Amino acid sequence: MTTDRQHSLDELFMRRCLQLARCGRNESRPNPMVGAVIVCPTSTGCGWRIIGEGYHVRCGEGHAEVNAFASVRPEDEHLLPQSTIYVSLEPCAHYGKTPPCCDLIVAKGVKRVVVGCVDPFAKVQGRGIARMRETGIEVTVGVLEHECRWLNRRFFTFHEKKRPYIILKWAQTSDGFIDDNGHALAISTPFTKMLVHQLRAEEDAILVGRVTDEREHPRLDVREWSGRSPVRFVLSHENGIEQILSECYERGLQSLIVEGGRMTLQSFIDLDLWDELRVETSAQNISPNGEMKNGSTCAPMIPQNAICYRTESYDNNTIAWYKLIS
Repeated sequence: MTTDRQHSLDELFMRRCLQLARCGRNESRPNPMVGAVIVCPTSTGCGWRIIGEGYHVRCGEGHAEVNAFASVRPEDEHLLPQSTIYVSLEPCAHYGKTPPCCDLIVAKGVKRVVVGCVDPFAKVQGRGIARMRETGIEVTVGVLEHECRWLNRRFFTFHEKKRPYIILKWAQTSDGFIDDNGHALAISTPFTKMLVHQLRAEEDAILVGRVTDEREHPRLDVREWSGRSPVRFVLSHENGIEQILSECYERGLQSLIVEGGRMTLQSFIDLDLWDELRVETSAQNISPNGEMKNGSTCAPMIPQNAICYRTESYDNNTIAWYKLIS
């Protein structure tokens, strides 16, 4: 088999790992989303077939590798010594709520392991890869690494930067205002409000500024979606940004939505403390002549180090997602 052919196959099966991993999006937290696929040569030796696959379903339960091996049919067990297992994240090397997955892989006797990316967790960080290589297993690392890291960007940010993954969110008119002379604007539609509640259900914590909290008394829950409401924080002089981020880290909260007014949002931008922006823009225009409207609040400017990577349109509103330029 040529190197190019092997590389293409590795990417093909790693993409399947990523598909499977996404199935654990909500229930696996705070653990990362991980998928695993076991493949072996066909009887003719001209191709490959999947004999087992799995993903990390729920924190505290079996990891992706465990579930993949459990799915192998008894009549296919003899194929494991000639098989390859693909895993989107490095197999763990420590005893937590479950035994080390690298030990299971060694015990099953697979021929080769393909890993999407190294686990940043302090108790792993290459130890699983090293242990498998020590037993003579061929280990390939870094297949679709960018995609694997992006899938678990909250997990990686939390462990590498010692803070939660920060999403700044706001809604604005087409001419760039977030209120009209101090009065709240109905920018979001019923459907896009539901999407906000979906976002909240997918993240660990949420923050607003003191003024927003006192004026609007936002509930910041997920009443229009299913799932758990994020932990609520209010930014104030007594409870500053660094203090809140430290508390999030200490409590294991891996992501934070910032839904405050302009001053709160701008304070995070000025400190370069953000990872994604979610900006909803309506067709409304409160300054039809293109002039600044006295007393109205402008939306924050998109930082120069941001790039739009995704847009969605609903009910004449556009939702744009930005990330840091890498």
